[in-house]
Amino acid sequence: MTTLTGARIGVVTFPGSLDDRDAARAIRVAGGQAVALWHGDEDLQGVDAVVLPGGFSYGDYLRCGAIARFAPAMQTIIDKARGGMPVFGICNGFQILVESHLLPGALIRNDHQHFICRDQKLRIENTTSVWTRGFEFGDEIVVPLKNGEGGYIADEHTLDALEGEGRIMARYLDVNPNGSYRDIAGLVNERGNVAGMMPHPEHAVEPLTGPSLDGLTFFTSILSALASGVRA
Repeated sequence: MTTLTGARIGVVTFPGSLDDRDAARAIRVAGGQAVALWHGDEDLQGVDAVVLPGGFSYGDYLRCGAIARFAPAMQTIIDKARGGMPVFGICNGFQILVESHLLPGALIRNDHQHFICRDQKLRIENTTSVWTRGFEFGDEIVVPLKNGEGGYIADEHTLDALEGEGRIMARYLDVNPNGSYRDIAGLVNERGNVAGMMPHPEHAVEPLTGPSLDGLTFFTSILSALASGVRA
């Protein structure tokens, strides 16, 4: 796969972010340039895409992602995303995306009421987005999962629309770890530039520290898309 070495992908750090450095490393391993972005700055420093990392932004007060949605950086990201900029929310980042209404539905407390940390099997069901174009439909991958409020919910009309429009990016296989409706692990928006998922692909990019290298494809996919001319 052709990647664009040096493509600038921003990683936003919020108070309570835990996986921002892991996301930055995944971008570098894939061949891109990671750019640190601060939640309090509206300027995105000319990046080509943005990753919202995992963690507990603003301590998960109110609801996970509810305060982060109003951060100055997010005001710019929301506008840019609606204009076509690629944005990928991982775990807490996914929660921020649904709170920002860039993706539909909501994420609630795991149905078993416990934090979960495990290597999770997924099936890729969307290969048209800029974050998944390197996969084949039906690919089965293994990446880490760690969350306490990872249960994806939406009304039946929304769920049916997501199914019909092919916007379910990935589903849980073998076990549904948090009670997510229809085993949904990740989504994309209509345009395919915004994606969110609960599991952590940034923790599966190197053999020493992950259960697989399967997560790397999300990051090489966006670099390939950028090399093909996708811009904000």
